[in-house]
Amino acid sequence: MSRFNDGKPDYLKRLKQSFKDGNPLIPALNDYVETSVRPEIYNIQLTKGDISCIGEPKHLAPCILDPCFSALGLDELFASIKHSSKIQYDLQGIVRLLTYERLLKPDSKIAAMGRNNSYVTPLVKSKNDDNVYDVLDVIFQNRSKIFKRINSNISKNIGRNVSNVYYDVTNFFFERDLPDDDITDEDGNSIEKGLRKMGVSKENRKQPIVQMGLFLDDNGIPISIEMFPGNTLDHLTLRTAMKNTVNDLDLNRFILVSGRGVYSGTNICHVINNGNGYIVSKSIKKSTGSDRQWIVEQDGYTEESPDFKYKSKIAEVTVTDEDGKKKKIKQKVVVYWNRKFYERERRENRNFIEFIDKLRSNPNGFRVTAAQSRSIRKYIRKEMLNKNTGEIVDSQELLSMIDDEKLNEFKELMGYYQIVSSELDTSAKEIIEKYHGLTRIEDQFREMKSTLEARPIYVRTSEHIKAHLIVCFISLTMLRVLQLKTQKSIPANADKDTYWFYGMSGNKLTNILYDWKADMFSGDYYRMIHSDVDELKKFLSAFEVELEYKLYSI
Repeated sequence: MSRFNDGKPDYLKRLKQSFKDGNPLIPALNDYVETSVRPEIYNIQLTKGDISCIGEPKHLAPCILDPCFSALGLDELFASIKHSSKIQYDLQGIVRLLTYERLLKPDSKIAAMGRNNSYVTPLVKSKNDDNVYDVLDVIFQNRSKIFKRINSNISKNIGRNVSNVYYDVTNFFFERDLPDDDITDEDGNSIEKGLRKMGVSKENRKQPIVQMGLFLDDNGIPISIEMFPGNTLDHLTLRTAMKNTVNDLDLNRFILVSGRGVYSGTNICHVINNGNGYIVSKSIKKSTGSDRQWIVEQDGYTEESPDFKYKSKIAEVTVTDEDGKKKKIKQKVVVYWNRKFYERERRENRNFIEFIDKLRSNPNGFRVTAAQSRSIRKYIRKEMLNKNTGEIVDSQELLSMIDDEKLNEFKELMGYYQIVSSELDTSAKEIIEKYHGLTRIEDQFREMKSTLEARPIYVRTSEHIKAHLIVCFISLTMLRVLQLKTQKSIPANADKDTYWFYGMSGNKLTNILYDWKADMFSGDYYRMIHSDVDELKKFLSAFEVELEYKLYSI
């Protein structure tokens, strides 16, 4: 045996252990090693009064979230900001905690700080919870750097597809009654609008709101956000949002896809002048009479089925650019009719249409209330309305007041949709398909408002409100990156819609991460805890993490 001794201490002890491990120190003895692996045996002793007798599970989510946070380049960015600013508190730890808590258990900023010890390894090393508000200031001041770093790292590490860039606007409400005052100078002139303003709430709330525009890439990964006072109209957000974010990200030429609320000639000019294209829906009601006539004329339609048809044309239009100058541009106009849209509009206007039909059959049997007159006013000839009140002059002669031309056009246009595009050589069908991708951004708004509980917003200052939404943006971006990882097992021949909806919803994914915990034992052992082990194993397999049925040690 002495000739095999490697000269290191405890040779015999190590030799015996090597046999147990199935890898003897003497290679010639391999044939005598048992091939079956002996099971691990855990000797854990607990005594009455030991704190380990009562479990206190801790989150393991950072095992997945930390690599994602790093892949976005945010750990390095905030480390650099901390160094250059000589910040003493744990900047990176607080940003991680705010971001992870928004995914796992959305709550107030102070509540997030209070859950720092809910993780196997606490995320924040500094002690003062009030530093969380200092961190919000840092996030706001460095928002441009955050967007640039995330975009750069997604492009390098994950893949940024910007062939189409989707843009839409939503808003978030506050639990307060009064809007913010504008900031004024000594003469009372407004120099900065308040952020929380009364506006058209997407959720029909009668409280102040803040507007937020979101850019999304073709993979459904957020690019950037910009915030505006709550009374800002949607079409007035686009140019500022582009100037402040995407125009500085060095993106390749992209096609901006957006809804009709964003359509304006000035916006189109800005998109084109920056070397990009557009696919934007346009209100049919606001189109010219000749355009509406072209839409209802059935010549030129391609009928794919009894439920769907479309046609297109190239048109020259005059628009006003950002300098107030008139210019002519050519664009492709695509219109399509969809039976689902038609049936939905019929349902939404059924009471009104039935009212008109009954009026025609019994014109003397109706007395029209003020509320009813307001609902049908747009279909009444102008000379039959009181110029001062807008009310119908004589409700007994209501039938003769109906403008049949307007009413017939309204019914004829049910189910039609109009899209305009700079891409003259792109087929009408492809333009329609690209436009339908806009539903992805609506999905992300729902994730922000439900899964991430981005509203109501409880911080007060403009800077902190914007920083809060940037934290939500980071959490949303991480969520989408994690979702894309779980989509790896999708069949290669699946269509685009299947690819988008396949995998775990945001709510399901965050629930899995929240439930994944470790129960600590004495002797540095811990066991994993989860309410649905099969779901956890499925999720972890996307990250090449195999969950074994064993106790782990720190």
